[in-house]
Amino acid sequence: MASVSLVERPVEGLQSFAADDDRRRLSPVAVKAVIRVIDAWRGSNADGAALLGVSESTWDRMKAGKWDGALSQDQLTRASALIGVFKGLHLLFADSMADRWPALANRGPVFDRLTPIQAMIEGGIPRMLEVRQYIDALRGGL
Repeated sequence: MASVSLVERPVEGLQSFAADDDRRRLSPVAVKAVIRVIDAWRGSNADGAALLGVSESTWDRMKAGKWDGALSQDQLTRASALIGVFKGLHLLFADSMADRWPALANRGPVFDRLTPIQAMIEGGIPRMLEVRQYIDALRGGL
């Protein structure tokens, strides 16, 4: 009796940030969502570019609707984390604090007295995912 490896037979229909077709399909929506998140948080162009992992000139083109590329796997992961943080904050706070919180200095263990935006810029994807988990834990989602 031969054994079958799940690695050899991927499940059809699963989306992957690694697949070029999925990245091209998801990128326009992800870019639009991240722009809205950064605007809601009153982040600067430099903040938006750093958080998404693009140059400021590319960020400017994205904001102007003059960019039609595909985000990389890392950039889509960043976008997913930011969107998750945004959603978690709006579930946690029922007022404007949801959008003010990312720009406030924080003494939580993930932030080291930085603002969450600064911490995510400095820590990259690992810190962005930690911030998302931190928010989920605060709201009882973990």
